[in-house]
Amino acid sequence: MIKRFHKRQQTNTVYYRINERITASQLRVLDTEGKQIGVLSKFEALQMAREQGVDLVEISATAVPPVAKIIDYNKFLYQQGKKKRDEKKKAKVSETKEVRLGPFMGEADLETLCKRSQGFLEDGDKVKLVLKFRGRQVTHPEFGFAMMRKVAERLNAFSRVEKEPRLEGKQMISILAPERKKEHAKEEIEKISEPTV
Repeated sequence: MIKRFHKRQQTNTVYYRINERITASQLRVLDTEGKQIGVLSKFEALQMAREQGVDLVEISATAVPPVAKIIDYNKFLYQQGKKKRDEKKKAKVSETKEVRLGPFMGEADLETLCKRSQGFLEDGDKVKLVLKFRGRQVTHPEFGFAMMRKVAERLNAFSRVEKEPRLEGKQMISILAPERKKEHAKEEIEKISEPTV
């Protein structure tokens, strides 16, 4: 019998003290919208929370005095989870997507590949262009360079060439990185703000 040992997943669970479990005698209290009520005793804050039919949640135990919020605990946990999910979406890790080309591709195929590459670039991913030579095609790398240039020109508005086309064995490789949106927006603003003559 084989025993398998699995690594236990580390969970970044944060525990919050609520109501009577709060140990501090003085608290900086916030209402449900996050507006500051002021520094109150634990007893006053608990009484205020009970009157509203909600909980008193300690959100920052290290502050002096600790910060507590008058809010329904389940609603608070939902808001925290939503905030974490939004942060994960914003911190999207850039991937490298591979797009395969041929030195003698037709216009329709080229257009399709350019549209797919544009989608990857708009999502913030890098695009690795791989052009494969078959048989004796490798004796004419100029056709490959021409195809790579054509693709780079068509995707010029959405990308910048990070790695120039280079022949590696029987294939040519180039990498396009997404154009930073901030720089793109800055250029657009400069164009708009330029005085017309």
